[in-house]
Amino acid sequence: MSNATVTNATIRPEEAAHFGALAADWWDPRGSSAMLHKLNPVRLAFLREAVDLHWGGDVESVKPLAGKTALDVGCGAGLLCEPLARLGARVTGVDAAAENVAAARAHAAGAGLAIDYRHGELGSLGLGKFDLVTSMEVIEHVEDKAAFVAQLAAHLAPGGLMVLSTPNRTLASRTLLIGAAEAFGAVPKGTHHWDDFVTPDELRELLEGAELAMGEPKGIAWSVGKGLHLSGDMALNYVVTARCP
Repeated sequence: MSNATVTNATIRPEEAAHFGALAADWWDPRGSSAMLHKLNPVRLAFLREAVDLHWGGDVESVKPLAGKTALDVGCGAGLLCEPLARLGARVTGVDAAAENVAAARAHAAGAGLAIDYRHGELGSLGLGKFDLVTSMEVIEHVEDKAAFVAQLAAHLAPGGLMVLSTPNRTLASRTLLIGAAEAFGAVPKGTHHWDDFVTPDELRELLEGAELAMGEPKGIAWSVGKGLHLSGDMALNYVVTARCP
């Protein structure tokens, strides 16, 4: 369920290769990224509420990010960037896999969306600061998590908002997100490495190390009746905000 990989300084080259190989069918809701297509609306619901609360905007507005800049790190082929653009943001997406960036640019062009996609190391692209920084299902794929979080923080503008999501390191996530999901083809084999999953307490420490305050995490759970949904249960996956204290 990864949105792919991030920078030369923090990424494992084999991770970039793994996700770059999936670029061709990233936008196929029944393809190798099918789980991301199911996950995306849940993450967007959390993000929309977080945006409204953070900036005190009109909850009925269809463009709550109008006039704001957004950076999605580990953007893959743009599954999150495109909704952010439709919410009114001026969006930049960064990914370590050149194949993903090419697929993202092609899809955005076809959709008539002006999104600035970049390939390479986040810290060397000279992108400046953004009102909103997102990185969904990415931190579990980077080599140096503290360095990665520090790079995210360096790109967050004063008064800005960060939103992150990642699998939790629990017995349930090992059983379902790796064992069952890979066995039944819900995610490609080799997508996840359980030892790299980050617990909420560990993420809080990483964010505090980058001088950011973490909000209350919300679980992303699964049930037969609801599918993937926001929940108080963080055993599988969770999403959280961060900002300058």
